[in-house]
Amino acid sequence: MKRAISLTPKQLLVFAAAGALSCVPAMALGSGSQAVQTLVPLWMCIPFAGLLLCIAVFPVVRPHWWEKYQLQAVILWSVLFLAPFGTLNGADAALETALECLASDYLPFIVLLFGLFCVAGNITLEGDLAGSPGVNVALLLFGTLLSSWVGTTGASMLMVRPMIKMNAWRKRRRHIMVFFIFLISNIGGCLTPIGDPPLLMGFSRGVPFFWSLRLMPVMLFNTAILLFLFYHVDMAAYRRDIASGRKPDISRPGTQVTIRGLHNLVFLAMIVAAVILSGMLPGLPLFQDAQGQVLAIPLAGEARLTVPSLIEMAIILLAAWLSFRTTDPSVRTANHFTWGAIREVAVLFVGIFLTMQPALMVLKANGAALGLDTPFQMFWATGALSSFLDNTPTYLVFLTTAAAQGLGEGISTSLGSVPAKTLCAISCGAVFMGANTYIGNAPNFMVKAISDENGIRMPSFFGYLGWSLLFLVPVFLLDSLIFFL
Repeated sequence: MKRAISLTPKQLLVFAAAGALSCVPAMALGSGSQAVQTLVPLWMCIPFAGLLLCIAVFPVVRPHWWEKYQLQAVILWSVLFLAPFGTLNGADAALETALECLASDYLPFIVLLFGLFCVAGNITLEGDLAGSPGVNVALLLFGTLLSSWVGTTGASMLMVRPMIKMNAWRKRRRHIMVFFIFLISNIGGCLTPIGDPPLLMGFSRGVPFFWSLRLMPVMLFNTAILLFLFYHVDMAAYRRDIASGRKPDISRPGTQVTIRGLHNLVFLAMIVAAVILSGMLPGLPLFQDAQGQVLAIPLAGEARLTVPSLIEMAIILLAAWLSFRTTDPSVRTANHFTWGAIREVAVLFVGIFLTMQPALMVLKANGAALGLDTPFQMFWATGALSSFLDNTPTYLVFLTTAAAQGLGEGISTSLGSVPAKTLCAISCGAVFMGANTYIGNAPNFMVKAISDENGIRMPSFFGYLGWSLLFLVPVFLLDSLIFFL
């Protein structure tokens, strides 16, 4: 029986104050929207750091309390950002910033994740294909290649349950899901604008659709190294499982695999089409007003909900509804489908999106002044910030910075010309290093939540960061030396 360990509001505020002591105040100018210039002290990033600290610490030291009071913690840290922000810049600016964040960033993000979660949950793989090092490598490779064509989130939601099912007989399997996040949820999404939101942002700014295929050598290099490392880690764990008496439950000779709910691939295609449309429609005259701005519903100040976003979300929600209406409930039962994972992600990420706004404002205001003018520097700067902030605005900041510096002839975008090697570095940094933390990319935390639900004890926030430092950072160092010097 679970017992909630309660903390009083006073204790929570003491916890917030303790986080504040670790930050040094500094001043920076940023913009909460295109029209309003706002004053953002660096200490205003404390709520973001505090929320991340809660996500990292409480699931380990107070798991039952955290499970019960996640929403309250998110509200607390969000208020601790919005209240001083409104005091410095006015209530109107605070409202505008919050609505702009929720309408432009959070709402499309969570609707996409919800749609993919629903559709993928209505597809189940049944049979006697057991998880072994060879099978797992093949599945990871397939999922990695799939990510660029259905998106890292789509591929993750499609592949996570089959991967868990095939390895259900094993005791040592957390490493499987860690490498799953590395490869399928992140690195595999670099070849097309469908693969990861930063590349879709580049496409909407004039980067050719198939330009990112030139990132294939970097992706294949990383995939080969990580799959080689994974095979040896998995083989060691596999042998220990076998030695302890575990074996897969295979009742018939040969390999028998069936897929139920396969018609849901049509609804997956609808979602992919909606994502593509969201990048194309804003550039069409039909969706622009007389001033050339994208048609939108005004919310407050400059905060708007654009018509292309509404169309995208409507298509995604329709696909999710049709998926549920046309799929036998027994498929979801076989998948152990519950709403817990998407609920947790929806709650945590609304706080993450809100409290990260000061950090993004500081980055937007100071990105051009950082003196970054080489592909090597762009790769690490974009990647390091994408590990903890939303990688889409981070990508846009450094793309804009590179275009404004006039670094030479290259890829022509609406922001200016960007050298091909620099654009490669920015793209790889934003896409690849989203794998460094659970919050670096949308599907990371979802894969963790689904794995936890299915009895896989995933690493803590800092534990996962340790895996990243051990396996990913050395690979990224090689990337920077081989491809971006």
